[in-house]
Amino acid sequence: MVAGKSGGKAAIPSGSTTKSRSSKAGLQFPVGRIHRHLRNGNYAPRIAAGAPVYLAAVLEYLAAEILELAGNAARDNKKSRIIPRHLQLAIRNDEELNKLLGNVTIAQGGVLPNIHAQLLPQKSKKGAASQEM
Repeated sequence: MVAGKSGGKAAIPSGSTTKSRSSKAGLQFPVGRIHRHLRNGNYAPRIAAGAPVYLAAVLEYLAAEILELAGNAARDNKKSRIIPRHLQLAIRNDEELNKLLGNVTIAQGGVLPNIHAQLLPQKSKKGAASQEM
């Protein structure tokens, strides 16, 4: 380690209150943690201050959207908990989420209910023929 540099948090002056970047931005997702992952991920040599805020907002929006649709799917199945099947139904029934997560496999998700039209029984025309007589 370099002298004078510690691996921990910086010293905070007494009497001052700290406010996280997430709360400043009005977000639930951790802006500081996302910033750390962007720095350590070797995506770019420098990361602007607004980049992790924007990314946290986008991730939070996507999570909220998926959870809302999955909650609706759980309610439709008369369940109070979201299971992987509900996530699968939510994502695959939404055009944009399906496009975004098209190559994603959800464990225990199953498939969308779908019966090919040719496999369904043929509708007979007996009713129409009996009316003609």
